[in-house]
Amino acid sequence: MKTKKTDSISDQLRRILTESALSRHEIARQSGVDKAALSRFANGQRGLTTASLDRLAPVLRLELVGPARARTSKKGR
Repeated sequence: MKTKKTDSISDQLRRILTESALSRHEIARQSGVDKAALSRFANGQRGLTTASLDRLAPVLRLELVGPARARTSKKGR
């Protein structure tokens, strides 16, 4: 039986960047993500921080969904 390879989140985001009607320059301008960092990500040379992903999502009309982060507290507080 063949297994279907699932694209990673990075692969999916790279595809969205490539298929976007906006240029990388415009995506960088609207999101506030450094154009060089965006280009390095698109070329597979670097990753993106979660802060960058948060800024890119609305520009690319994406909704980032993930598991809720558990709140941690210090003992005795």
